[in-house]
Amino acid sequence: MKARVNRRDVLRHGSLVLLLGTQQIARGATIVAVRVWPAPEYSRVTIESDGKLTSRQIVMTDPPRLAVDIEGLDLSAELRDLVAKVRADDPFIAGIRASQQSPGVVRMLIELKQQAVPQVFTLTPVAAYKNRLVLDFYPIKEVDPLEALIAERMKDWPSAPLAPFPSGSAPHAAPADPLGDLIAQRLQKPRGGVIANAEASIRPAAPQKTDRLIIIAIDPGHGGEDPGAVGPSGTREKDVVLQVAHRLRDRINATSVNGNPMRAYLTRDADFFVPLHIRVQKARRVQADLFVSIHADAFLTPTARGASVFALSQGGASSTAARWMADRENKADLIGGINIKSHDVHVTRALLDMSTTAQIKDSLKLGSELLGEIRSVGRLHKGQVEQAGFAVLKAPDIPSVLV
Repeated sequence: MKARVNRRDVLRHGSLVLLLGTQQIARGATIVAVRVWPAPEYSRVTIESDGKLTSRQIVMTDPPRLAVDIEGLDLSAELRDLVAKVRADDPFIAGIRASQQSPGVVRMLIELKQQAVPQVFTLTPVAAYKNRLVLDFYPIKEVDPLEALIAERMKDWPSAPLAPFPSGSAPHAAPADPLGDLIAQRLQKPRGGVIANAEASIRPAAPQKTDRLIIIAIDPGHGGEDPGAVGPSGTREKDVVLQVAHRLRDRINATSVNGNPMRAYLTRDADFFVPLHIRVQKARRVQADLFVSIHADAFLTPTARGASVFALSQGGASSTAARWMADRENKADLIGGINIKSHDVHVTRALLDMSTTAQIKDSLKLGSELLGEIRSVGRLHKGQVEQAGFAVLKAPDIPSVLV
């Protein structure tokens, strides 16, 4: 026998819904994943959810902490997992605690190892990601790439043990480091540009030593939140290219040209994301002579094989594939996640759009030389340098290619 539906009961329940309102009856967002990305340049915490999250931040200085109240959430096992994801070697984050501040509001308390500049922003769904709440922690003083290059060189330079000296005599001098001196001199005396100063030399104190340091900027593509292409077995492009970059760095650092030492500088040396325009800025700040961006891309069909070399184009792309590749790579900022509100990205990119005809000409020459070398050890996808509007190749004064 069917139960009779009472019209008054229906109206009463309907009135109850109206009284509660959508805030009380709506389902809160569900956490999909949490990630922590420690790096020397900045540390990132990402909270990914199936719904849009809003937050409020409170910065505390003694001791340094950041409290973030996230609305529309209830404390979950995924949020508690953040505590275990903080690494001991994280240069910024000491620990993370999560608690239920009030119904529907979770407080994340991030304890910091040093005073930092926090940036909190949201990212809309893109690629394989849903909504993301991102917390970035930057140092108070920005790390200078050239100073980092000098520090790296001094760390690698062997310090020979010193024999004890007789009482009253002068102590032994530290072993000379001509390469470190050359890097330091470039820091004190920046060049005006690769094209205009190709023959200029920077002379160290000792005239018998090498008088020109050649710096190659190596740019491992993707990183951090941006995995790049993913192979059938789960191999990630960002991991492959970082390994290639490390091996290439070792080769370059052991090489000299006409007695002039070479030094490699990596735009990222670990698994973290670097925006495209920052990669270009880094190469320019170390006054790189060449810029080589390394990728291990996928394509629309599994039959694609072989290596390609790309240079910048100020006009149209040289092929449909080149245009597709550039469009795909230029979306890295959307996937990796940049805080557009805090960085005047559009102005930066407009300045970098002033890439010169001379830069493109030199890049095409560099690309042709690379294709000739690659041809001797492997298969080529295209026998000539292709061109398209890759954002990462827009340094106006550095010959730049993407391999």
